[in-house]
Order: sequence, then structure tokens, then C-alpha cells
Amino acid sequence: MGKKINPKIFRIKNIVGWSSKWFSESKDFAAKLRQDVKIRDFLEKHLLEAFVSNIVIERSAKDVNVLIYSARPGIIIGKSGVGVEELRKTISRQFIKDKKIKVNITIKEVSKPNVNASLVAQAIKFDIEKRIPYRRAIKQAIQRVERAGAEGIKTIISGRLNGSEIARTEMLVSGKIPLHTIRANIDYAAKVANTTYGVIGVKVWIYKGEVFDKKTTKDENDTAKANQ
Repeated sequence: MGKKINPKIFRIKNIVGWSSKWFSESKDFAAKLRQDVKIRDFLEKHLLEAFVSNIVIERSAKDVNVLIYSARPGIIIGKSGVGVEELRKTISRQFIKDKKIKVNITIKEVSKPNVNASLVAQAIKFDIEKRIPYRRAIKQAIQRVERAGAEGIKTIISGRLNGSEIARTEMLVSGKIPLHTIRANIDYAAKVANTTYGVIGVKVWIYKGEVFDKKTTKDENDTAKANQ
């Protein structure tokens, strides 16, 4: 099961939270979900240089709050916050057409970009698009992830690698990736690199260690002390 499903979806509620946080009646649900998808697609294309790792959208009756997690927040914010204000106006005009609903944008910096699967996949993608040999791009990414303290990383790259006539898939693994363990904190991302030979798919799994419930851990420690 762990190898057939998106690792983030497999761990929702246990480790990973939802990217859209709101409640809606059934008649409005599809329209709001479509808005979320369009907003994410727009931001990912518009903020390529900002290395955006995640976009969380929260809604209330009169507000839409967009949280953007970026490795380069200064590019989004701009001089004196001009970039954020332009982004807010664009989202309000193109996607949230109800003038009564206020759009708020919050920018948060990713503290450890080298253990974020989305940012690592983006780095590999940009290297491939710059015609850097894919093996070198992957090995450099793996070295950065290992130096940052991750316990394991797996990368899969598919397509016409180095312009070969027949598409193929190559996988490189370092450390361990326990996909079947739900308490394992595994980050996952998939990106597409556009080259002159066609598209090349990049998938990255990063294992950051196991996450235990604090209460359970405390009870286990108390039991261990009592048995000593």
C-alpha cells in the first residue's frame, strides 16, 4: 500500500495537514475547490523563481487567506511589500470575483529548504532544463539533503534522458525510505522538466525520521523508568 499511494495522502491527519482548510455547503463546494486549484496553478507559474514549496488556502465567510511557503520570500514580497499587494489584487480580480470577500496573503520562509521534497525536486528540474547532466544534478541534490540531516532520500527520473531515442526510468536511493510506516515523516514531490527532447518527470521522497505522539512517548518513558 505504501508504494501505491501518495506518501502525503497516506499520512494525512497523522503527520501531514490539509492544503485547503475550509467548510462549504455541497452546492458551493465544487466552485470553491475549482478556485483553489486555479489559484495554486497561477501562483506556481507566477512565482517560479521564488521556490514555492507549499500553498495553503483557508476560507471563512468573508475572507480568503493564502499562506505561501517559500525559500526566497523576498522575491514575492518585493520592495516595501509591493509584490504582495499586486499579487493580492490579481487573485481578487481573476479568481475571487465576489467583492465582499477579502483576500489576505501571508508569506512564510521555509527554514530548511534542503529537506523539503518540493524544493529539492524543483532544483533538479531547473538543473535539467539548464542542460546539466541529470546524474550530476541528482547526486548534488542527494549530497545537499544528506548534509541537511535527512535520514534517507529516493529520486526517480523518467523520460528521454540525455536525448535518448527510447524513454527510460532511473532510480537513485540513499539511506532508508520506510513507505509502509505511517509514523515515518516522509515528504514527497513530483515535478516536470521541459526539455527540447520532451518532458522529464522528477519524483523525490525524503525521510526525516519517525514522529511519535507526545502523550504516548511520555507514557512509554514513565513505564520504562518504573521497570528500572
